[in-house]
Amino acid sequence: MAVADAWGRIVRWLSFYAPTTGSLLRSMADREDVVILEQEIGTELPDALIEWWSVCGGTEQSAFAEVIPPFYTPHGPQAALDAWRVQRKLWADTWDTPDCGVEAGSPGRSFHPLWVPFAFDGLGDALVIDLRPGELRGCVLEWDHELSQAREPEWTSIGEMLDQVATALEERSKVRHSFPETTTDGRLDWRTN
Repeated sequence: MAVADAWGRIVRWLSFYAPTTGSLLRSMADREDVVILEQEIGTELPDALIEWWSVCGGTEQSAFAEVIPPFYTPHGPQAALDAWRVQRKLWADTWDTPDCGVEAGSPGRSFHPLWVPFAFDGLGDALVIDLRPGELRGCVLEWDHELSQAREPEWTSIGEMLDQVATALEERSKVRHSFPETTTDGRLDWRTN
């Protein structure tokens, strides 16, 4: 329940300080979409991601709600599958032999089939959950489409990510290289330095 609790803290904060952003978020995903995603990628998703999707279904029609710094909007499982399919098509030539380490958390210079995009920026970059085997299975990587790479983990888990975001919002403090601000029209905006 730590993931759902951290997400609840974020949603509560948004309702008070950034209601426009908060209003764009879907409250939960369809469990059947999670099952379809797992079947297509061929592996089980971490409990933390499933728990998050039980309380956050992304946004309607991929509307921008940049909840995760510096500018990422959560996907629900159907949108995550759609984004994964796009990567599979773009990286078809190396899909079976990606230029990536074999263990979770290791860097990669091509998209790995066991990376599932769960948040997007609208410009091609994504936050992905790393489902490769190893101690860091379930960690969060940032996929940079222009450089065609993911480096070291941004967070060790979805739970750690959501807890840090919630704390940064509540304390108006830095997370990674971003500070939360709100706009006059009720949106959350992450200022980077």
